[in-house]
Amino acid sequence: MREFLVDQDTEGQRLDRMLEPFLPGFGLRQRRRLIETGRVLVEDRPAPASLKMRLGQRVRLLPEELPQEAPVKIRVVVRAQEFAAVNKPAGLHSAALAGGGGQSLEALLPELFPERAPRLLNRLDFLTSGLVLVGLNAHAAKVFAALKPATVVKEYLAVVQGELTEELQLKRALDADDRKRTRVLGRLDPEPRSWTLVWPESALAGGRTLVRVRIQSGARHQIRAHLAAADLPIVGDPLYGEAEAGERLFLHHRYMEFQGFSARCEPGWLGELVRKGTQKVQPTVQDPSGEEA
Repeated sequence: MREFLVDQDTEGQRLDRMLEPFLPGFGLRQRRRLIETGRVLVEDRPAPASLKMRLGQRVRLLPEELPQEAPVKIRVVVRAQEFAAVNKPAGLHSAALAGGGGQSLEALLPELFPERAPRLLNRLDFLTSGLVLVGLNAHAAKVFAALKPATVVKEYLAVVQGELTEELQLKRALDADDRKRTRVLGRLDPEPRSWTLVWPESALAGGRTLVRVRIQSGARHQIRAHLAAADLPIVGDPLYGEAEAGERLFLHHRYMEFQGFSARCEPGWLGELVRKGTQKVQPTVQDPSGEEA
């Protein structure tokens, strides 16, 4: 059984809508079915889907209707001194969600590193795969937090819809206040830590391009939002693009490096792209002092 309290973020929402973060694998119709069959209780009583939630109300999800999830196997890519990097698969939360809501990498860390006190040092979106950094003790977390963003290399691979033949420097400011979607604003951000740098790697069939992306800090949905605003949405992105049924998000955190540590992990889908045939792109390098692409 899962139980949680209505907070300020969910206050005033309909019951069927406020359940979404806690049941990420369920659509609106499935959530309503749970409610209609009495598996969702508000203050220990069945409630209609249209019920407006009040601050402090207790909601319980009865276990019979919760999805049964197969155990996830996580590969440790590199382990060096106080740090480790693991490969998070797509479709797995990085951090545990309050009140439940599915398996998470964070919950699996004690099993991966039973003799240490592991903690997440970066996160990836639910649909994004690739490297997640783990501190193996409290000191490692402090060391990483003290690093300047410019000294940490974070490189991704993505497949975008559109043809790209030159380097892009995406510098527009981001507004991540909305819980679901990050907005790209009209003004430029003067801080390089918030920029998204993009290089074309290979031309693909269907007017798509394999690109290499580099960021420093990494705001929520930064790469996805910046690329979509540049008319280069990531293939398989249901929020910022047009995902086809069953298509995965082609975004993977491939490489990370900072002083004394580096890790590389290629995406499983890269080999499939190579087998289908790609054409190498010779990018036109943009003047770093020029305007945003």
